[in-house]
Amino acid sequence: MSSFDLIVIGAGPGGYVCAFRAAQLGLKVALVEKRPTLGGTCLNVGCIPSKALLHSSEHLVWAKQHAAEHGIGFGSVTFDLPAFLKRKDDVVAKLVGGVSALAKARKVTVVTGAASFVSANTVSVAPAAGAPTQLTAKNIVVATGSAPVELPFLKFDGKSVVSSDHAIAFDSIPKKLVVVGGGAIGLELGSVWSRLGADVTVVEFLPKIAAAYDDDIVRNFTRILQKQGLKIEVNAKVTGYANGILTAERDGQKLEFPADKVLVSVGRRPYADALGLEKVGVKLDDRKRIQVDGHLKTNVPGIWAIGDVVAGPMLAHKAEEDGVAVAEWIAGKAGHINWDLMPAIVYTSPEVASVGLGEDAAKAKGLAVNIGKFNLAANGRAIAASATDGYVKIIADAKTDRILGAQILGHNAGELISEIVTHMEYGGSAEDLGRTIHAHPTMSEAVKEAGLAVSKSAIHAL
Repeated sequence: MSSFDLIVIGAGPGGYVCAFRAAQLGLKVALVEKRPTLGGTCLNVGCIPSKALLHSSEHLVWAKQHAAEHGIGFGSVTFDLPAFLKRKDDVVAKLVGGVSALAKARKVTVVTGAASFVSANTVSVAPAAGAPTQLTAKNIVVATGSAPVELPFLKFDGKSVVSSDHAIAFDSIPKKLVVVGGGAIGLELGSVWSRLGADVTVVEFLPKIAAAYDDDIVRNFTRILQKQGLKIEVNAKVTGYANGILTAERDGQKLEFPADKVLVSVGRRPYADALGLEKVGVKLDDRKRIQVDGHLKTNVPGIWAIGDVVAGPMLAHKAEEDGVAVAEWIAGKAGHINWDLMPAIVYTSPEVASVGLGEDAAKAKGLAVNIGKFNLAANGRAIAASATDGYVKIIADAKTDRILGAQILGHNAGELISEIVTHMEYGGSAEDLGRTIHAHPTMSEAVKEAGLAVSKSAIHAL
């Protein structure tokens, strides 16, 4: 039996970051992963491959629809699906290889196989072939992530009814793709295949897609996506799929959507199956998430849990922050996480990004707020880049001017949101944001102007 200071189960963004930070702090660490490669869902079949596909497909749209206005002619623009997918695979291989190299450099012991608890401080790791090995440590972190939610009447078969895992690797472009669920994953992958020529319909149960965002943001976002060719059906309850037809209901009326592929993207569930948590008495909540306290400790001393297996947004950067904090707490340091300032992004074109409270949520809480908006159509860099769709919106406390949240619809919104997160981390005001110098010409000037607009002081807006 091998002994360590810390065993981390799961090598996704939460797990490997936790292991690396613990190693930096001098702990002897084992990182257990059942996949042959590190990086978890994010690097292997999630965040990274989907962004590679989004980026490549944006180039195709630009070449076909926008190059001519820049005076650039390609003649006949061709598309090679195998090459398109190979680039995605190359990106994934580079990143998972990089994580493996970092593990080696940090002297983290990587153990490949499926882990299960033997006791509160011992796990058994069963490789794909051969005998299991046992590892022991005073502290064990569960970082096993999440899996796509499967609807009981839409079981994944990997061919006609698929999850996001399958939808990053179709061997041909679907003629008609129906996406069940209008959240980030569905909208992103729906956008990819729509750009490649698929007829894409998004069917959403709720009254709007991207439900966490303000109504005004979603109205504009929906209009842009529809202009790009996505069909969007809201308030529609999916009922089944048979003979190439997805059925749904709205207000008692039956709806039918022809589909040769159905991407079910209705969320993700915590994945702690087969870990044997019940054997050691780790408590779960009613949604099968591992129960933890404010320091991510379970009810069993020495067992911790981070990322998607605990309550909170299922985001890679959230898992990373959990992992760093836990490693620091285990090492006797002062770890810190501000779960209230967790940015969220939909990586379509344009992107949508948010942090903190939206306008609708703030008003629903009865908070008095001032709102600052600035349209990208008035931003010089956006005009030069043909990226004028969207705007920046800042939500600030009406009395103190402290920034409560922000939402951005626009090109590179995911990059632009970061400085607002930073200002909020230090308790900054809208005036602080508006008085921070921003280089010209940049898209980030729209953030500055939105900060000024909270006090009706925007320079470049009426």
